[in-house]
Amino acid sequence: MVRAAAPALGLLLLRLLQLLSLPAARSGLPGDLLYISEYFSQSAQKLSFYSWYGNAKLFRFQVPEDTILLRWLLQASKGKGPECTSTEITVHFSYGAPPVINPLGTRFPSNATVRPSYNLTMTLSVTLQNSTFVNITTPAAGDWFIAAHLPQAAGKIEVKGFSTPCAYIFQPDMFVLRFVDVPVLQPGTRLQQTIASPARPLHVKIFIPEYTATMQFTLRNCVVNSTKACAIRVVLGSIMLPQSFQKTLSCKGTADCSLVLHSPPWEKWLQIMAENLSTANASVSFEMIASFTACKPGSTNSFLNFYSSLNQNQSTPALAGGRNASTLGMLGNTTLPAVGAANNVSDPGTFCLQNQPVIREDLDVASVRFRVINGPSIPVHSEFPTLLLFNLNTGMDSGGTLVVNLLLNETSLSIGNASVFACVSAASPVLTLNTTRNCSTAFFQGYPLNVNASSTEATLIIPYPETDNWFLSLQLICPWGQGECNKAKAKVTVSIYLTPCFDDCGTYGQCSLLRRHGYLYAGCSCKAGWGGWSCTDNTKAQSVGLQNLATLLLTLSNLMFLPAIAVALYRYYLVEASVYTYTMFFSTFYHACDQPGVAVICIMDYDTLQYCDFLGSVVAIWVTILCMARVKKILKYVLFVLGTLLIAMSLKLDRRGIWNMMGPCLFALIIMIMAWVYHGVKRRHCYPTSWKRWVFYLIPGITLAFVAISVYAFMETNDNYYYTHSIWHILVASSVAFLLPPHDKHKKPWAWSQKLICRYQICKNDREELYVVT
Repeated sequence: MVRAAAPALGLLLLRLLQLLSLPAARSGLPGDLLYISEYFSQSAQKLSFYSWYGNAKLFRFQVPEDTILLRWLLQASKGKGPECTSTEITVHFSYGAPPVINPLGTRFPSNATVRPSYNLTMTLSVTLQNSTFVNITTPAAGDWFIAAHLPQAAGKIEVKGFSTPCAYIFQPDMFVLRFVDVPVLQPGTRLQQTIASPARPLHVKIFIPEYTATMQFTLRNCVVNSTKACAIRVVLGSIMLPQSFQKTLSCKGTADCSLVLHSPPWEKWLQIMAENLSTANASVSFEMIASFTACKPGSTNSFLNFYSSLNQNQSTPALAGGRNASTLGMLGNTTLPAVGAANNVSDPGTFCLQNQPVIREDLDVASVRFRVINGPSIPVHSEFPTLLLFNLNTGMDSGGTLVVNLLLNETSLSIGNASVFACVSAASPVLTLNTTRNCSTAFFQGYPLNVNASSTEATLIIPYPETDNWFLSLQLICPWGQGECNKAKAKVTVSIYLTPCFDDCGTYGQCSLLRRHGYLYAGCSCKAGWGGWSCTDNTKAQSVGLQNLATLLLTLSNLMFLPAIAVALYRYYLVEASVYTYTMFFSTFYHACDQPGVAVICIMDYDTLQYCDFLGSVVAIWVTILCMARVKKILKYVLFVLGTLLIAMSLKLDRRGIWNMMGPCLFALIIMIMAWVYHGVKRRHCYPTSWKRWVFYLIPGITLAFVAISVYAFMETNDNYYYTHSIWHILVASSVAFLLPPHDKHKKPWAWSQKLICRYQICKNDREELYVVT
């Protein structure tokens, strides 16, 4: 049972103290159990607006065995500034693996099977804090995950340091109440139990051995105060989110009641809870008994063939692609026949399933390949299912994507209208494919697959498979009954692998490995308008023509630096012209490499191009303003070099900070204003003195610069970036051409070429350029 509540702060603290103060105790009543309470917490995280899975903050908790009550305390808060508006926080819960979420409503890959996560919403409006309890009774033991995020991101490109984003903080705490020494129900043995009162349910557990086909649970001899009329409800299994398949058995009156579980989870403890439904406060006594039906596995291939195949694999020094196998683990159990046995299956009358041994081969983080011994083609029969076991219970496999592919060999299908029905399930396999054709076990809804002569291939994609042993069951099914098959066979090629991202997120996506407290999981970050879990949703995708247009705009707009370079050369500003050339070159090729689509050209490492682009942009602004200051040349060049070194250092620390650009600009403006004031006082006239210089050069240049800054800081979004940033390039480059000061009146244009020839003219009066009209 899952419940959510939002108590007041005072009541919240009181309930926390009450829960934490629960000692390890025994009440002294008959049948009472020893219970203890435990508390688990993780550090608070700053939430982000959602655009891809990496924006969601993931929390991982380990629920211990025999837990009867799980309580999460969810605490959310926001800052006090005016930028902190009302918002909603969505919290997702999942057992065994991170929750698969889809806040943007995008499409999953065509063969993907997704079950929506259990979620709730926390609102932060007037109050700065919100606390909510989530209670889960009889939760499943193992990994539980919580993912929290804010609503969809607005898409605006925020300049770091220009505005202060609001801080939304989220922290979950987990409290568990668990029993110690829970009574164990042994198979085939009667267990006498008593429920003291309706308020205190009874808890027992039973271990399910491997190869259990069915489990029959029976409750008998129910007595209430020495009478035979009783009312008891028995719940088998634990709660697992987002879906839970607990089985309920209601027993009323004097008759015995029983429940049969098909394919219960193998090699696990099954929790059983019994509740007294009577209104009277009276004790209830009864007997429990459970029995199992085993499914004996048959042998597949001879031991010699298996041993030779394994030796051959181990003798191979390298795998395909030059990668060595880091782990070779044998999964699955086989009955090894005597040496020299036939290379066919055992007598079908002595077993009910056929095992195929599987090797697990670890390749990388969340990257595993499963190989069938003497495969990949395996025989599938009509009399019994063929079973493959692939282990995903390492605790680090749930952060990837499981892919199962089946390919039917048409020539091996002896009956044309027959089909191979398959089922992928966790914890236990489906063993009744030929009768029920239902892909479900006692506590898990499996994933069906089907191949036949008309459709020979089937693929299943499971994002974030839960941590457990997984099974693939296959059986040949005839449309008019199994008798028609008459021991028919078929061969199916099976491919099973775990990958961080399906298809590596495609052409328009990037697979990113995310980490949370040592737990690694993967997610796709999509580009060029593509979306979806694996970047396969092209609803808002940019066309190839639009991608080419964006690349051309962002690169060719840098050619507007050519007029600035020409003006600088004409006026003998060689250093400034060199800086503008450097900026134009690296900005062009950085944006050619930064494109999200297929129109991408990278002449060197992306990070190097980005750093050089940022460095050139800031240094170009720095040298332009210092050139306008008209200081002495020796001082100007010293400031050029010193400022460039400081800018390079600051960009190495944080290249996206707004003060890395604004700091040099402001300092250069201060120097320019001081120099202009000095010139004006010296001349007793406004500097620059010419009104034409102000009207036709300075005012247009300053206007272009302010418009460029406004576009860069306030108008850029992810959707309009390609043309707003191109406008930024054009405006900044144009403003430089207007703002560069004129050359000296006494010096002819291109005088620098004459200085290279006339080496004897080494003296020049550089005191004060009072005669220059600027």
